[in-house]
Amino acid sequence: MSSSQASSLGPLPDERGHFGPYGGRYVPENLMPALEELHAAYLAAQQDPSFHAELEDLLANYAGRPTPLYEAKNLSRELGGGRIFLKREDLTHTGAHKINNALGQVLLAKRMGKKRIIAETGAGQHGVATATVAALMGLECMVYMGTLDMERQALNVTRMRMLGATVEPVTSGSRSLKDATTQAIRDWVTNVKDTHYIIGSVVGPHPYPLLVRTFQSVIGKEARAQLLEREGKLPKAAVACVGAGSNAIGLFHPLLDDPIDLIGVEAAGYGLDSGEHSASLSAGKPGVLHGAYLYLLQDPHGQIIEAYSMAAGLDYPGVGPEHSHLKDIKRVTYATVDDTQAVQAFMDLARLEGIIPALESSHALAHLRELAPRYAKDDIILVCLSGRGDKDVSQVAAYLEKQK
Repeated sequence: MSSSQASSLGPLPDERGHFGPYGGRYVPENLMPALEELHAAYLAAQQDPSFHAELEDLLANYAGRPTPLYEAKNLSRELGGGRIFLKREDLTHTGAHKINNALGQVLLAKRMGKKRIIAETGAGQHGVATATVAALMGLECMVYMGTLDMERQALNVTRMRMLGATVEPVTSGSRSLKDATTQAIRDWVTNVKDTHYIIGSVVGPHPYPLLVRTFQSVIGKEARAQLLEREGKLPKAAVACVGAGSNAIGLFHPLLDDPIDLIGVEAAGYGLDSGEHSASLSAGKPGVLHGAYLYLLQDPHGQIIEAYSMAAGLDYPGVGPEHSHLKDIKRVTYATVDDTQAVQAFMDLARLEGIIPALESSHALAHLRELAPRYAKDDIILVCLSGRGDKDVSQVAAYLEKQK
């Protein structure tokens, strides 16, 4: 499972957790021992065959890996251009790629002797995955969630509570993912001795961006092997939505050394010109948030601007430090898609393929309308379908009703 090895782009992150100038550890002094403990546990686990055996067993027999690689022929025909293949992370247990990372981290928590798990969540998929693995391991679980996200993702709130987790409402700030993350960090500072914080994306202080990438890289490794076995060639392009960036890094990292166009799609919300969006890479600048240096949405005084997207999982004002570095060195291209385009893509995949995608994944799908015609009909375009859209059905229905 290790993905910490260097690509041709260099040994990233370095020993201090930096991807170029990004990443690092900007945290209170009392969290440093916990981060060192976590890093040591991670490095030891990477050298321990029993850790890999337990994780691989859970990924195969509990999470349902490998996930299928599905050729979306109807969508390809409608859009024209390349052949579109979907990496079906929506078919994992709990319905999103988040389970890959949650399983890996809960095994680390167990090795460190932690009795309590905390997490933050936006769309609820990471919260559900964390509540699921905590139940599996018999650990106490607390999930922080903004009250705005609790309203628009009520189904996942119910699922977390059924799994035995306490969902703690966060009423500060924009009442979304950023504020839930801040609250989770405060809890961790207070209870660090017996608590492990399962961060859900490739953000936070070192070593979180490294270990989340490692656990999510199973997505790109599987897809790469599946395409070579089935089609005898690699894709010409790989596409994933980018909020904080976990499913995208999971897809991209194993493909960085291949001659493949890598495209991350950010949420433009009401449009970049509106100022109400979550496009940190396309419209932000570097700064520090939640323990790391990365691209952020900021005002001229360096204050964080509240992010907006109708996709709760993309509603975060920063993006992982590795994405920040990949943007600067131009290895990955980052595009934007607004709410209207995402909803159209949501409806298109349901109508054409009988698959209801998460609103987050719909941003990656929406960019295909512009991207696919650029490729020849035999070229393959690989898309990470990061989650299923059950949680978003009522929100999309309300949106469409307003458009009438």
